[in-house]
Amino acid sequence: MSLSAAVLLAAGSPSPSPTPSDPTVPSLREAHESATNAAGWVEENWSTWLAIGLRVLLIVAIAVVLRAVVRRAITKLIERMNRTSGSSTGTALSGLLVNAERRRQRSEAIGSVLRSVASFLILGTAALMVLGTFQINLAPLLASAGVAGVAIGFGARNLVTDFLSGVFMILEDQYGVGDSIDAGVASGEVIEVGLRVTKLRGAEGEIWYVRNGEVKRIGNLSQGWSTAGVDVTVRSDEDLDKVKETLAAVGERMSKEEPWNEMLWGPIETLGLDSVLLDSMVVRVSAKTMPGKSLTVERELRWRIKRAFDAAGIAIVGGATVPLEGAPAAADPAAGVAAPSAYASASSPQSLAASPIPPPSTSK
Repeated sequence: MSLSAAVLLAAGSPSPSPTPSDPTVPSLREAHESATNAAGWVEENWSTWLAIGLRVLLIVAIAVVLRAVVRRAITKLIERMNRTSGSSTGTALSGLLVNAERRRQRSEAIGSVLRSVASFLILGTAALMVLGTFQINLAPLLASAGVAGVAIGFGARNLVTDFLSGVFMILEDQYGVGDSIDAGVASGEVIEVGLRVTKLRGAEGEIWYVRNGEVKRIGNLSQGWSTAGVDVTVRSDEDLDKVKETLAAVGERMSKEEPWNEMLWGPIETLGLDSVLLDSMVVRVSAKTMPGKSLTVERELRWRIKRAFDAAGIAIVGGATVPLEGAPAAADPAAGVAAPSAYASASSPQSLAASPIPPPSTSK
């Protein structure tokens, strides 16, 4: 075949089509149009993005500053409350009701609760505002949070009850560290106060962990004042004027001696006869004391009364009935009872000897 024939054959045959695997290279015009569209889209939305970013930044900055200001204000308020309560302790009663450790723990607990509540409210509100800025529908989120809160509340209702009871207990200052209380389920001296559990030191040294939600009543033995009461039982033929004068002398002398003059917050009074029996009578003596010192004062008062009565020749009676001097002794109640009979037992020889002889049998 000649060269001219080959050229004509090649010109007449169809050109091969590109395979699908060959990459399509965009033209310069298409690339220019894409860049122009992207720039236009950015130019149209950059103001919206900037506004959203500035709004979020402003919300976060305001929340952080407000949280810091509120927490600082709460701290200052608690410190002012402590200084006010500390400066007002001009009397012994005020100093005992609110001591330094009690004020410190109470202020720390109240401050912690208030700061936590303030942080939760401020940051939670800021988070919702940020989500609203991004055009996020908050209705499903709030509904889910409400359902979750109800479920958690039902599951941890005891924990919530303990926490709320502890908060109100601290806010109302029902008791504090160093107080002797009767909580119903346990009693003793308070050694630690928490929002959920209160720790008590019992009379024998044991430590009771009492949940605040289980406490239905509180008897605080360390607030206000205590009462020391002593009952003195003397014979019914004693001279009442002499007994009263002796008790008054004991109370006056004890009120002037240390440390009893600080423990006694009132005069030792003879209230009178509490009861009168056939062979004895009870004289009641009472006095106001410092909180928690009533037992100490009662023991010392009994000691002094016994010594004063011995010196004055006044007999203190109690327990079993004491016969009066010169009175005939009571008859023995067993003296009129006869001795048990030998015939009371069916197996005794006397009973067997006295038993009737059975008649002879007539049957054959």
